[in-house]
Amino acid sequence: MAGEDLFIKRIQELAKQADRRGCVTFTDFLNLNEQNILHQTLQKFSWIKGETFGGYEGAERQIAAFVPGDIYYEWKYPISCIRIRPLNAKFAEELSHRDILGALMHLGIERDKTGDIAVCQDEFFLFCCDSMADLICRELTRIRHTSVYCEICSQEDFSYTPETKQFRGSVASVRLDAVMALAFQSSRSSLLSLIEDARVFVNGKLITTNAYTLKEMDIVSVRGMGRFRYTGVLGQTKKGRCMVEIEKYI
Repeated sequence: MAGEDLFIKRIQELAKQADRRGCVTFTDFLNLNEQNILHQTLQKFSWIKGETFGGYEGAERQIAAFVPGDIYYEWKYPISCIRIRPLNAKFAEELSHRDILGALMHLGIERDKTGDIAVCQDEFFLFCCDSMADLICRELTRIRHTSVYCEICSQEDFSYTPETKQFRGSVASVRLDAVMALAFQSSRSSLLSLIEDARVFVNGKLITTNAYTLKEMDIVSVRGMGRFRYTGVLGQTKKGRCMVEIEKYI
């Protein structure tokens, strides 16, 4: 709780700085739990004007921006996009998201300075704070046994469509636990503990009740298991069950 209180104070501090100085202030990258605290704080304190972005639409890790009402200049999020690729694709290992994170930690770069890592075939795109971009490009030359080359690329040129797999199935209702059971091919009772342990988020907001009703295009993230998009109801079966469709991120 002490850490949460400090985080809320930091949010209030940044919001006050934005109003006092007449300029936009930013956090570092926030995880889902921090984003949930942010959303709750924005609802509680109406004078705080904040929004979030992670470098591309649908990013899980995001930076919060606090924008004063009388802003007079154009601004952008301090986010850089780094393209990471093997120097010699022929001899490159099959690298994973975890390998990239491990290499960054080895460089002493803290997790809140980096956002999502997008996997695009044989190359990766890393989103990070502007202040870290040059350091990463200069120092990240090897991941495991594979030599890599890093370069800052334009976010406007970045195009990423996450790989997903579509599922269709019948559920008793569009309650969160029922749709989660379909997405993760598990029983509703076995997933209940995930909700109770504060590991389930819908559109970045923590959900603590299994009775939560999903809406079309909601994105459900389950820490340690993955995430999926609930597309909607396709129809009803003869037994009155809902035939739904989801897209699971691979």
